[in-house]
Amino acid sequence: MPSLPTPEALERHPHLAEPCPEGWVRVDFHSHTMWSGDSTTTPEELHECVTASGIDVLCITDHNAIKGAVELADELPCRVVVGEELKTHAGEIIGLFLRERIPQGIPPLEAALDIRDQGGIVYVPHPFDPMRNNLRLDVLDELVASDLVDGIEVLNGKTSLKSLNQKAVTYAAKHDLAIGAGSDAHVAEAIGAVYLEMPDFDSPEDFLSSMRQGRPVGHYYDPPRRWRPRIVPSTADGFL
Repeated sequence: MPSLPTPEALERHPHLAEPCPEGWVRVDFHSHTMWSGDSTTTPEELHECVTASGIDVLCITDHNAIKGAVELADELPCRVVVGEELKTHAGEIIGLFLRERIPQGIPPLEAALDIRDQGGIVYVPHPFDPMRNNLRLDVLDELVASDLVDGIEVLNGKTSLKSLNQKAVTYAAKHDLAIGAGSDAHVAEAIGAVYLEMPDFDSPEDFLSSMRQGRPVGHYYDPPRRWRPRIVPSTADGFL
């Protein structure tokens, strides 16, 4: 059972003080660990900050890897959704509820089909933020027209311009897409910065249905990585 937010977490993310509706959960759709390559967040640091934030569900979406998410699924004080943020030639796509890693560099259409074949959810992160390697608009439109996008991120914790997040809200409404929200945490302290409050779920299908009823909560939070002595084990086999 997730803990209540600590004073330190509330200082970073004051919105955590607002209670979730009864029967709802706080889901961070987008986070990274040391398996991502551009994050040095260790399992211990992640455990500490998940506990401090009181997040109910964390989607671990490391770049081109699922090994960290799989290893941490039973180690964190919250539920974990195994995901992957994979790089295509036209930008990034996230797969949620994956069983196997999807190779980076494959075409977006192939990536979306692979996610669906695994029974997963095709989720497009930071769709209009060019600083976040967003999926090219023409490709996004093609995937949406082919009914190969389940949801898009309408609030990203590292997107500094509110107008870009609002553009995602408008696009989701226009195309009848489910919505999600994520911290895009590359440092552990960012956990809790952004999440979607949504009805609880017990399957990927329920998860997608709950997304459509969800409410994005949070703020821009992209602090510089705080130096601290740490031992980051090798993740050379993290792609497996």
